[in-house]
Amino acid sequence: MPDPTSHPHSGKGPRAAEAIFDATLRLLAERGYSGLTIEAVAQEAGVNKTTIYRWWPSKAPLLRAALLRARVLEIGIPDTGTLRGDLIALAEQVIALVTGVRTRSVVRAVTSGSGLPDDELASLTREFFADRFSREQPVFARAAARGELPAGIDPMLLLDLIAGAVWMRALLRSEPVPPGFAAAAVDAVLPARSGS
Repeated sequence: MPDPTSHPHSGKGPRAAEAIFDATLRLLAERGYSGLTIEAVAQEAGVNKTTIYRWWPSKAPLLRAALLRARVLEIGIPDTGTLRGDLIALAEQVIALVTGVRTRSVVRAVTSGSGLPDDELASLTREFFADRFSREQPVFARAAARGELPAGIDPMLLLDLIAGAVWMRALLRSEPVPPGFAAAAVDAVLPARSGS
């Protein structure tokens, strides 16, 4: 069986993977997880449903691949030379994700699961965030090597505090995220850490 998480640019996966991923995310945003079907994705992507079934046997593995591999959700791992600079760059990417025209409705749909252990969408959302956190690890490894990250600091907590500020402002309060918000969020978190 093909690897259902293959990256479309790795030479594995259907040629139309990006169109399939885009259609999957668009339909998730429009219809929610319960309304997402392989047939609708195939029609929206302009492919035969057997193409999708060949790579992803059901909507859960398809959505997982779309969340982890779609270009529209990609992040760049910054290397600005400082932990502060890297965290600001990551926060700016979170802002773009939760406020972007093509992504904000996807973000809302992905986070609409119940969070219960048997909730398939909540499980996929946890995988998405775990994947993001693993991709961001070089930021913290470089910061530790430069002596910017004191021993015992929890990188996940730092990211949660910074990204949480963005999510709270943009999604929960539905307020605009002003210019400079990423730097302000990072600066609110890092000063307390720098003297430790």
